[in-house]
Amino acid sequence: MNTEVVPQHAAPTGQTRLKQTLGPWQLWGIAVGLVISGEYFGWSYGWATAGTLGFVVTSMLVAAMYATFIFSFTELTTSIPHAGGPFAYAHHAFGPLGGYLAGAATLIEFVFAPPAIALAIGAYLNVQFPELSPKHAAVGTYVVFMALNIVGVQIAAAFELIVTLLAIFELIVFMLVVSPGFSLAHFVKGGWSGIDHFSLHALPGMFAAIPFAIWFFLAIEGVAMAAEEAKEPKRSIPIAYISGICTLVLLAIGVMLFAGAAGDWTKLANINDPLPQAMKIVVGAKSGWLHMLVWLGLFGLIASFHGIILGYSRQIFALARAGYLPRYFDKVHPRFRTPHRAIIAGGVIGIAAIYSDELITFSGHTLTANIVTMSVFGAILMYIISMLSLFRLRRTEPTMERPFKAPFFPYFPAFALLSALVCMGSMLYYNWLVGVVFAGLLLAGYIYFRMTGHQRAVVPLDLLLEHKQELQPEHGGNGPAL
Repeated sequence: MNTEVVPQHAAPTGQTRLKQTLGPWQLWGIAVGLVISGEYFGWSYGWATAGTLGFVVTSMLVAAMYATFIFSFTELTTSIPHAGGPFAYAHHAFGPLGGYLAGAATLIEFVFAPPAIALAIGAYLNVQFPELSPKHAAVGTYVVFMALNIVGVQIAAAFELIVTLLAIFELIVFMLVVSPGFSLAHFVKGGWSGIDHFSLHALPGMFAAIPFAIWFFLAIEGVAMAAEEAKEPKRSIPIAYISGICTLVLLAIGVMLFAGAAGDWTKLANINDPLPQAMKIVVGAKSGWLHMLVWLGLFGLIASFHGIILGYSRQIFALARAGYLPRYFDKVHPRFRTPHRAIIAGGVIGIAAIYSDELITFSGHTLTANIVTMSVFGAILMYIISMLSLFRLRRTEPTMERPFKAPFFPYFPAFALLSALVCMGSMLYYNWLVGVVFAGLLLAGYIYFRMTGHQRAVVPLDLLLEHKQELQPEHGGNGPAL
């Protein structure tokens, strides 16, 4: 039995708040920027199992899950605007064990998403420079952006908004350039898992494609980590979340439709750069449009990659600071005052994943597909715990201040929870080897969690639940806010 004392949520004070500077547009830029790389790659693996039409159905069901989840998750974000995000919500609702599960799931999601994005960056660069190994380019991307984060370079909200707008602009350009070759006959041919008409035999492929439909929207919940810095969070966060999910749904439909209708869509499945390859079909390999897509498309991938590095480093640092990970990782660089150990730790895991072909390439899936699936496992578990936290807090703390309440409660969160459970069950069935690895990571973390209760017993309450802490090198002196 867990005997840890469960601290109560502490209200923020003026000295523990981050400066509130982000408006709805900037938060929208963060929401879409974190996810925009999912429009450029990853989703086409779903075509390999579900076909084009089957994957459209899967994607729309997943989009409905995300829409109801975001409406519900916004209640938690505005009620407990903590930089730890889901970790704080679950800790508040279920105590240390709940905090561990949500924190571990979020960490797996954010640590395994970057290597998949890095591989996509490598694939895009390989289009421009065929002699450049995609893996070497991916590792180089890690080194550059880890170094930038360590020396204190962060994506300013204005820059994030600019690169997000550029990435969206490029997706629109892609659709316009391939439109001359648009043919629904191309898109629907064998569009039900290789079957030219719908059949019950297509259903297994549609369920198996769930992780790649989730990739379209994965990490949009990362806006929760910026909730403390939002001006008028009651108004700005719901606007950012809702407009963000609408933007991503429209882009997902457009990208899938125009790419699949450009030619033989089967040549775009199981690759990391479906958009350049789709454009090649229409304009040829030497077209200037293709080169523009590669270079501008990198903005979308880099926006997500850099943003998620910031996310995983904060998660590692926050969990270590709260006693859930070794305290070694809660130190900051003596000169740059950044969580350099947390940044490097997540990068080492990501680089190891990139070169772990024999360990990660199994179940008939590619390396990138399995990395995506691992990240999605973490996300889905976090979604489940977050919705359970919402229900529990509604029951145990009915008087909590809720600036934004989930509409159509309990139906929206119930649909999101049920959909997430269905996704988890389907993923376990079709990706059981990845699921075993995922469960092994959680089990190893749980053993550490049970063995280190003494670490959390001496952690000040505000480090577990307060909204902002200052980085302190070796726990001495005052450092700048992260």
